[in-house]
Amino acid sequence: MIKINDDLLLALTEKAKANPRKRMNHNFHYELDDPIQRFLNALEPDTFLPPHRHLNPSKEEIFLVLKGKLVLIEFDDEGKITSHMIIEPRNGTYGGEVSCGTWHTLISLESGTVIYEIKKGPFEPIAETDLAPWVPQNSLSESIRYQQSLLDILDID
Repeated sequence: MIKINDDLLLALTEKAKANPRKRMNHNFHYELDDPIQRFLNALEPDTFLPPHRHLNPSKEEIFLVLKGKLVLIEFDDEGKITSHMIIEPRNGTYGGEVSCGTWHTLISLESGTVIYEIKKGPFEPIAETDLAPWVPQNSLSESIRYQQSLLDILDID
């Protein structure tokens, strides 16, 4: 039996805080080629998940927030925001699902945010063609400024 409890979430959050990328996975699938990828992902506010899509191979993604708060953002092919939702279990929003081939990103809005993520396997690194071409890729500081610009556009503190 896999147990998802406060001890696991807290330990994973501490690992994320200590990681230079400010995030940490905890996989429940046993192999990278398992047909379903299931894992926890602890996301601190200073992490950057570049906008991307899963077109090749085609995959939906499901995000369930177990603790904390984040915003899920979808984009069109030019990088314009098409939709977003703040996911915060304390306020009755629990998760979202992104369709195959849809540009998207997640931004953690609160320290200690942990999500349960599910997508079709096998694991494949995101193809270069599935990384958003409109996002600055030169430095983490540029990426964080871009991320803040998204929050400003959406008027999210």
